[in-house]
Amino acid sequence: MTLRIAPLLLLAAVAAAGSASASSPPSASELAPIHGPYHPKIRARDFVGRVDNRYLPFLPGTRFHYEGVRGHTPQTDDEVVLHRTKRILGIRCTVVRDTVAEHGAPVERTFDYYAQDRHGNVWYMGELSLEKRRGRFVKASDSWLSGVKGARPGILMPGHPRRGDAYRQEYFPAGEALDEARVLGRRGSVTVPYGSFQRPLVTSERSPLEPQTEEKQYVAGVGEVREHVVKGHHEEFELVSIGR
Repeated sequence: MTLRIAPLLLLAAVAAAGSASASSPPSASELAPIHGPYHPKIRARDFVGRVDNRYLPFLPGTRFHYEGVRGHTPQTDDEVVLHRTKRILGIRCTVVRDTVAEHGAPVERTFDYYAQDRHGNVWYMGELSLEKRRGRFVKASDSWLSGVKGARPGILMPGHPRRGDAYRQEYFPAGEALDEARVLGRRGSVTVPYGSFQRPLVTSERSPLEPQTEEKQYVAGVGEVREHVVKGHHEEFELVSIGR
């Protein structure tokens, strides 16, 4: 009797493991690999209508105000989640306006386009980058849009961040936009003007084209609270307030 039950138990265990594996969502490393040819599989039917990832909630009307320094110059950075959307690759994307200012005057502005898939991954679909020349904002060369001139989307924040995950955040070789990130895990604590938090999610970001590395800290239900360059020039920003 025991000899007949054992194979049955083994088959049941194998079937259960296979079922769990099939239901487990793919990691960011699998969806947006940093090595080898890059052709992420993007299907409009796999995306949802809003970005509500717990570490990156971009809900329309939300305003994030950061203060910091770049080099020796104090700056502010204001991110506003707009109520309008932009359709890219058939996907309705959330638009975030990001304005960097010095002494109260805007010096940089971008319109970033994000979309979230059904597994919670927030994809970076493109950006309109503007730089100031002779007192006016003009389109910068690193602007890109998925599906145009070889540009492809990357993942800004995984739906289920796992320590060691490494993934592309953007892919536009022509415009030298090749940022990639790695999840370092949840660790330590962080205190910024907005508040104090335990065990924030920490990521490390870099580009193979630039000699600097940046770490970012995220808090569930809040979003990014701090970023600072750990290798390269001096740059640091901290979350001061959130408005809705």
